[in-house]
Amino acid sequence: MPELPEVETVRRGLAPVLAGARLARVEARRPDLRFPLPDGFVQRLTGARIERLDRRAKYLLATLDRDETLVMHLGMSGRFEITGGAMRVRPGDFALAQPPDPRHAHIVFETEAGVTVTFYDPRRFGYMDLIATAELDQHPWFRGLGPEPLGDDFDTNHLARAFAGRRQSVKATLLDQRIVAGLGNIYVCEALFRAAIDPRRAAGEIGPRKLATLVKVIRSVLLEAIEDGGSTLRDYASADGALGYFQHRFVAYGREGEACLKRGCGGQIERIVQGGRSTFFCSEHQK
Repeated sequence: MPELPEVETVRRGLAPVLAGARLARVEARRPDLRFPLPDGFVQRLTGARIERLDRRAKYLLATLDRDETLVMHLGMSGRFEITGGAMRVRPGDFALAQPPDPRHAHIVFETEAGVTVTFYDPRRFGYMDLIATAELDQHPWFRGLGPEPLGDDFDTNHLARAFAGRRQSVKATLLDQRIVAGLGNIYVCEALFRAAIDPRRAAGEIGPRKLATLVKVIRSVLLEAIEDGGSTLRDYASADGALGYFQHRFVAYGREGEACLKRGCGGQIERIVQGGRSTFFCSEHQK
């Protein structure tokens, strides 16, 4: 599942061609993705101007000049391709990615400037909806979401309040979207490694100094991943045709049994399962 840096990478790739653009033609080649497309999807979008392209948690938000917002989620394998003239760009694509399969080109947006943006999704776990912009914050997908980890509202005081008295593990607490929006398994593992915090510790036991460090490293881990263009290679076909993922630059995630990369540590990376998800950490220096 793409995480916040991957979605932000896609947003930054799409923004130059979609923000401020008017949609001359929209084609829905099937009536549904993970969920049915909203009634009048094509008609409501055709002729609309996209005023801006934002991200909230792992959602892409295209605010329209018709008091509606096009909400897009990539799901597990969704990705976009931008074409026009000699241009062919796949924001969020990485090395070894295979060309998109035309059979999985489900939604097509064409702008008045002659740019085509196509949404591909082999597994169809992605989804799109049109929601009244004024009601967006109260929609079930967004109501109750915590602050953005790169925003001003995410700070030590927020974590101190959110963690107070919690016996749940710090790993599970950080994955709670009500605590912080958009954090996923990979980057929580990486942040806890850098902050030297054992992922099994109760959130309520983390002191102010560690909380301040945690806020700092969460920001730095995400910003570095965004700078790298995200860390996940989505939807590439391996030799046997299976879909897979490729990660790079990780110091903890996926490194079970390998030497800890923290200078002077001497430990090795362990793997446990928490809440059905793999956790990678070093018990030698993460306390």
